Amino acid sequence: MSSQTFQTIKDPNEVLDYKFDWATNVLAVGETISTRTVTVSAGLTKDSDSITDTNTTVTVWLSGGTVGQSYTVACRIVTSSARTYERTMTVRVQER
Repeated sequence: MSSQTFQTIKDPNEVLDYKFDWATNVLAVGETISTRTVTVSAGLTKDSDSITDTNTTVTVWLSGGTVGQSYTVACRIVTSSARTYERTMTVRVQER
């Protein structure tokens, strides 16, 4: 399993989509995402998640959060070649 971490900032009133793009430097040619699991730490709301962009990206919609807090969003996938990868995003909430 391979793992990477990313950081981003959101306003507590925003409802936005965030993407985990697996096509660049992860998936082999022709390999796709078979399943995904997206988990979000308490205090931030995951409105939905889906496999998008010809089965090479996971898009998660997030809302809420408390100003000054940081939250973890983890995305684990299993590919059509039975590989498992995980990326973690840290979302810091602040007024914009």
